[in-house]
Amino acid sequence: MFDVFPSLIGLEQNEAKLDSSSSPGMTDQEKEVAANAYEAFSAGKYDESLKQLEALQELNKEDYKITMNKAIVKFYKSGQTTTGTLKQSLMAMRNQVHTSAEDVDGLDDVENSLLYYNQAIIHYHMRQYSEAICIGERLYQFLEPFEEKFAQSVCFLLVDLYLLTFQPEKALHLLAVLDKLSAQGNSKNSKGEYKVRAYIQMKSSKACKREIKSVMNTAGNSAPSLFLKSNFEYLRGNYRKAVKLLNSSNIAEHPGPIKTGECVRCMFWNNLGCIHFAMGKHNLGIFYFKKALQENDHTCAQLGDGSNAKKFTGIPMCALLANKRYELLYNCGLQLLHIGRPLAAFECLMEAVQVYHSNPRLWLRLAECCVSANKGGSEQESKGLPCKKGIVQSIVGQGYHRKIILASQSTQNTIYSEGQSAAIPVASMEFAAICLRNALLLLPEHQQQDIKTENNSKTSSLSGSTESGSENSDACSGKGQEADKFLSAAPSSPLRKQEIENLRCSILACSSYVALALGDNLMALNHAEKLLHQPKVSGSLKFLGHLYAAEALISLDRISDAIAHLNPENVSDVSMGVLTSEQDQGSDKGDEPVESSGKQTPMCYPSSVTSARATMLFNLGSAYCLRSEYDKARKLHSPKKNIHFKEIPPEAILLGVYLELQNGNTQLALQIIKRNQLLPTGVQRVSPDSRKKPVQPFQSQSIQPIQLPSSFTQGQRK
Repeated sequence: MFDVFPSLIGLEQNEAKLDSSSSPGMTDQEKEVAANAYEAFSAGKYDESLKQLEALQELNKEDYKITMNKAIVKFYKSGQTTTGTLKQSLMAMRNQVHTSAEDVDGLDDVENSLLYYNQAIIHYHMRQYSEAICIGERLYQFLEPFEEKFAQSVCFLLVDLYLLTFQPEKALHLLAVLDKLSAQGNSKNSKGEYKVRAYIQMKSSKACKREIKSVMNTAGNSAPSLFLKSNFEYLRGNYRKAVKLLNSSNIAEHPGPIKTGECVRCMFWNNLGCIHFAMGKHNLGIFYFKKALQENDHTCAQLGDGSNAKKFTGIPMCALLANKRYELLYNCGLQLLHIGRPLAAFECLMEAVQVYHSNPRLWLRLAECCVSANKGGSEQESKGLPCKKGIVQSIVGQGYHRKIILASQSTQNTIYSEGQSAAIPVASMEFAAICLRNALLLLPEHQQQDIKTENNSKTSSLSGSTESGSENSDACSGKGQEADKFLSAAPSSPLRKQEIENLRCSILACSSYVALALGDNLMALNHAEKLLHQPKVSGSLKFLGHLYAAEALISLDRISDAIAHLNPENVSDVSMGVLTSEQDQGSDKGDEPVESSGKQTPMCYPSSVTSARATMLFNLGSAYCLRSEYDKARKLHSPKKNIHFKEIPPEAILLGVYLELQNGNTQLALQIIKRNQLLPTGVQRVSPDSRKKPVQPFQSQSIQPIQLPSSFTQGQRK
């Protein structure tokens, strides 16, 4: 029997192994045949190796290891392209010896360790990380009896799996074990690169900086070391330096994906896209992500047919991890959502959700795409500006008979959902409600929220953080069941406890907004009240929660309860800055100044507590109007100081017009319209006879006579 240990490719890309251990009772003839088979395999003469193994099996028909070696030789003979067939063969052998990974409970099972290891390798390359970790940790329990090279292979495999599943502490522990196992110089640099990846995930700037210096001194300006240093500078906020480091890497000299399982060109463009996303340059970011997608598609075309990829045949095993299409689509979707292209973002995220369907944050992003696509405002509104010009629907007649027709601000755009099932994946508000329901169901219950994790990397993480498995595993560092838990949010990092709470608040706020748009006022009120009862709701979402609750209550004719929510004293903070994984960069920022992330508060959102309270007063005035308390409403609607003109919501202007008309001051109402520049030159004038077929130049809403506005919310979802 013989064993071929894997050559370590890139950052420990593992291959299947062959068993070279001598079974008890082997004759000299069997040992000679096994040696000949091993020699032929090492020389790449797979047909000769298979011939020798056939002869060996004739001498010993009961040893399953010979069958395993034959399966592995056939796998190498195919160019490592028959991964699915090899997996089935290994499963059959496991059933033959009546063992499973869970049965490894004694030293007698060390004999079967190579079978388990090969199964773990297959799971690793098929992205079944949880199963691979389960097997690897069982093998780790019997590390001492293994020979040194095999023990190192088990540890390196587990280190890679822990980093892919965002468990850097366990990875660092195993790296310390590897240092004790061997001090060979040829693996020193690989260990250093692993440590850098672990420290980046932990946001440990000082330790990461120290390890990067060591790696750069050992490896020089190689592509992997420059990519790691660029990632480090990116997380510190030194974006221009991160771009400079990427551009200095010579990616042309890096081996192709068939040898390494990595498309370096794809990672290069992806990383540039992530950096420009963080800088707020979203148009450049989407340009780079499209370049990354093109490189990824080109790589997949070189590797083989896409239909074969589903069966894991026709593609070398190490190249199965090269396809990053869904991670790139996720990043593209976020960029497109930020630049105001919700329909294109929806298409990207809908494709990504087929793989990352357990990510609650992704379902929230899909709902945000639906909301943005159905706002129905003008280009000005899509850029976050108040759509005041949309108030005037049209002008009828001329001269003395000239009339101004105002549009309803409460009608929602439902062009996507008419005559269709809500479950059909289109950018409709009905589908947004389904997405938000999925997001809430994927979050853990409050009483179960003992979820913890020390790591928190970027949402659009740089390459080196590929998609992760969904479950955590027992700690091989001796912590056992006390291991930290987290909520998977692949392809981004897992969510910590506070991040889960922040996400829950955002989902509830968006759910209330969508329910209001669909006319489900009871559900909107329920979501808003749940939002307000969250223990750590941010000031911005608390502000929106009161507004949404008030609007739902007014629609339910519970005006007195609504007035309680519209009390300006309820607003004490409207800041949108919540500490998230994107912002938690650590305190060590280095000597260079940290660049601005480019993220700005939407102009339609109140910039201060004073502006937010003024918005509450505008809505409170609407509530008083509904009770015919016009004097109270008029007092509340008096001009507010310290409020920028652009922050005056269009609904407040409409309320002022209504109050003056109610008081009989028609001329004053017209002055309010003119003073607030609500008569753009592009408004089309129509004759009275043409009002049966109204022209709608700005919004696809029906023209309605002037009416009392209901409670109008102002501001955007977080």
